[in-house]
Amino acid sequence: MLHNIPTETLGPLGAPMTHAVETCVHCGFCLAACPTYRELGQEMDTPRGRIVLMKEVLEGTLPLAAAQPHVDRCLGCLACEPACPSGVPYRDLISPFRAVMQSKIQRSLGEKLRRMIAAQTIPFPMRFRLAAWLGGIGKMLRPLVPSRLRPMLDLIPVHIPPAQRWPAVTPAYGERRARVALLTGCAQRVLDPDINTATIDVLTRNGVEVVVPEGQGCCGGLAWHTGDLRDAQAFAVRNLDAFPPDVDAILTNAAGCGSAMHEYHLVLRGTPDEARAEAFRKRVLDVSVFLRRLGLREQPTRAGRPLKIAYHDACHLANAQGVRREPRDLLRSIPGVELCELADAQICCGSAGTYNIDQPEIADSLGEKRARAVIATGAKVVASGNIGCLTQLRAHLTKLDSPIQVRHTMQVLRDAYTDTFNCNQKPPLLL
Repeated sequence: MLHNIPTETLGPLGAPMTHAVETCVHCGFCLAACPTYRELGQEMDTPRGRIVLMKEVLEGTLPLAAAQPHVDRCLGCLACEPACPSGVPYRDLISPFRAVMQSKIQRSLGEKLRRMIAAQTIPFPMRFRLAAWLGGIGKMLRPLVPSRLRPMLDLIPVHIPPAQRWPAVTPAYGERRARVALLTGCAQRVLDPDINTATIDVLTRNGVEVVVPEGQGCCGGLAWHTGDLRDAQAFAVRNLDAFPPDVDAILTNAAGCGSAMHEYHLVLRGTPDEARAEAFRKRVLDVSVFLRRLGLREQPTRAGRPLKIAYHDACHLANAQGVRREPRDLLRSIPGVELCELADAQICCGSAGTYNIDQPEIADSLGEKRARAVIATGAKVVASGNIGCLTQLRAHLTKLDSPIQVRHTMQVLRDAYTDTFNCNQKPPLLL
């Protein structure tokens, strides 16, 4: 237990937080894996340093204001977890700490406004689409926009693709091999809805019936990772109620969403829905994992010259869910594809939910480095499994005048099936 603080005084999240603190032996193996330590070179901006800071705040020996900037600068990428020989569950500390301390944090009016705008728009597709349209107008008036809000404008794509809708049930082609429910996301539905269309196409081609629950909503990841426990719980309960029990799996095609849903047991810890959340999260799989386990019934048949594809590991897929091999195997199943690995593949691209908005300088530096790593491979396409990463990579590749296409793994696979892939021409729904 934390010194002088009984676990129960921290509420339901106290026990996992205490366990995470006690597991850390301060060996420092996490330092090399931490993006903010690479960027800033400060001990307090490492997982080890933040654990000490959070421990002292919880024990009352350090003011929250002294620790807050360093805790805020954490991407939550969880690169520290696979690097840790002691198995510190850092995810059980960082988000719960933010939630426990949320009401005590002092923020400027500009910060509050920025966070409020993000929280009230991004998780709601109709609002987000309207905000993106208004943001396009704001880009033309950028000098008049307050400086703290300008990073939000910079993230808005030049073109927002048309909205798409998906049937409540899309039957499998041929003999049905499985039945799944798909989370369609919130930001993804606005920024690149074709990812969901491609996912459904690939699944049904391989004998999988796809259910899109009407009552589903945001996964709650944005709220959970910024300390808004109340909204995170509301989103989680909504999805617990919406997803049917009679499916073989609940699939996600956005790493951040899948990671958040795997943490529903923490989000709802101490509530009447805790047991439901524990059972629910065990049914959640990334679409690449599900397809790899099921096996492709229909093999891709893309014609044409050999194609180099770089693969970017989304942090909340590789680190949070331990999914690395499966998307690579799917991409390698495409005839003529040469898969390229990125230098420093474990380093975050800087997207991390609203991190681009909250910490624009660090996010910009990380994004540029990832884009340059992609360019260095000589690939024509870069694939990944998270809408935040795709948006970040696309923005920075565009800044560097690179023609490299940015695609979700499911889009690459779908295009290989349909023989429509053309690395020299942007598909109409690319941002």
